[in-house]
Amino acid sequence: MNKTLRLQGAVRPDDPTRMALRRLLRSAASVIGLLIVAFMLLTALAAPFIAPYDPVLGDLANDYVKPPSQEHLFGTDAVGRDIFTRILYGGQISLKIALAAQSIALIIGVGVGMTAGFFGGWFDVLLMRMVDVIMAFPLLILAIALLGVLGPSEVNIILALGLVNWTVTARIVRGQVLAAKEMEYVVAARGLGAGSLVLMVRHILPNIIAPVIVYTTLGLGGALLAEAALSFLGLGSAQQATPSWGKMLTESRAFIRSAWWMPFYPGLAILITVLGFNLLGDGLRDALDVRSR
Repeated sequence: MNKTLRLQGAVRPDDPTRMALRRLLRSAASVIGLLIVAFMLLTALAAPFIAPYDPVLGDLANDYVKPPSQEHLFGTDAVGRDIFTRILYGGQISLKIALAAQSIALIIGVGVGMTAGFFGGWFDVLLMRMVDVIMAFPLLILAIALLGVLGPSEVNIILALGLVNWTVTARIVRGQVLAAKEMEYVVAARGLGAGSLVLMVRHILPNIIAPVIVYTTLGLGGALLAEAALSFLGLGSAQQATPSWGKMLTESRAFIRSAWWMPFYPGLAILITVLGFNLLGDGLRDALDVRSR
């Protein structure tokens, strides 16, 4: 009896979560992506403790456009601010905007996709035609139009990116729901009296979440690039002294030839972070693909 209880309480060797985690950690590219993302997030969170200087105030008299040195690891910008410090604090803003915008897009996309795929009929047609209309426009142009109306600020850039970036998620979720709602476990739950909300949240959503997680992870890199592009165009934070990677790039345009370090390090931070999200997303896709099990 004790042996039976131990077997019942033990985690089965074919547990899907453990298998996916082992498959993810088995890939060198996935591990590299995970380490890059973790490193960027941790350094951004720890910026107040590890940044050597103030991110806003500079020393115009002594450190004006100073190249990389032991005192200033990444050099200084046009008003004497330490670039290494501003990259650390800029990571807080850039990553926060990307994560928040992608979260909004995830919530809207999952909600629209699930309701359209589950209820079908004219409701499905109406929602999908709305998705087609939004996808007919370049998403960055729509975000610029929204920011032109709302005005430049962190909250508005999060809303703009979140409100234009949910359409692909909605299409993915709808396709998964159309297949899942005809499965035997959903039909059985419906026969036992489960309501529509219970069927969607408890039975269908957990079984279609894998591709959504993969696309959301890959989409974080795109959201980060979009934030950098909007900040580069002057549509980021309304506070001009607030650092973000995109804003640091636009501030360094006049110094590309004379001070290479000013655009190089913010661009490198964007490149490495987007690469990390892409590697992690590719690894999650391989780890969560049921066809590879």
